[in-house]
Amino acid sequence: MKKVTQTKPLTIGSLSKKTGVNIETIRYYEKIGIMPKPQRSDGGNRLYDEGQFKRLNFIRRSRELGFSLDEIREMLRLVDEKDFTCAEIAAISQHHLDDIKLKIKDLRKIERHMKNMLSQCSRKETPDCAILDILFQN
Repeated sequence: MKKVTQTKPLTIGSLSKKTGVNIETIRYYEKIGIMPKPQRSDGGNRLYDEGQFKRLNFIRRSRELGFSLDEIREMLRLVDEKDFTCAEIAAISQHHLDDIKLKIKDLRKIERHMKNMLSQCSRKETPDCAILDILFQN
């Protein structure tokens, strides 16, 4: 994504287009407090500044990497309080990586089970189905 230097406030629609984050998602992030409430125009439209633009990009990128909203909230809390160390951010990231590794392990186990079920399937045009038999077992 190109670096954007912004001088005038962005509307929610412009912010959505520039970040690729859905408008409803932006509103949700405001509702749960990970995006600060923006200023409003005289007409009541949300107006976002460059800091909010950068924050939303941070949130979007973090979500793309699979960080949970709680993990993002914690990192942003540390940043907002300006009282953090790289070690604290690394600890959150390491915990996330550990979770990813567990999910990969679980997915590999599921893959093995699926391969096993499919290997037992005759794939014939009969109502007998080994896959259903396996899934109905206790």
